[in-house]
Amino acid sequence: MAESFGSEWMKVCKQIFVSGLVQGVFFRDSTRRKANELNLEGGVRNLRDGRVEVQVAGEEIVVQSLIKWLKIGPKHAKVSTIEVIDLPLMDQQDSKKGSFDIWPTR
Repeated sequence: MAESFGSEWMKVCKQIFVSGLVQGVFFRDSTRRKANELNLEGGVRNLRDGRVEVQVAGEEIVVQSLIKWLKIGPKHAKVSTIEVIDLPLMDQQDSKKGSFDIWPTR
């Protein structure tokens, strides 16, 4: 019997803002490594207001796995909140197809 494909197999794009102690704790590099391990596309950057911005595209279930990881972050981070916004796939900024990079601060 064939399994039907649910929404977890759909490609999605999300913009995520992470607040807390998230700069100066290797958050961007750790996020880049985790996203590349999951074969996701997009990027991560520090924002001047102290938050970290993540834009990510990939299969829904895999993107949700990264979001779950972002709620905790790397060892020395202290995440207080995350905000997740759905984006159209074509709105993903600054990213190269097939890669997840660290972008310049904005």
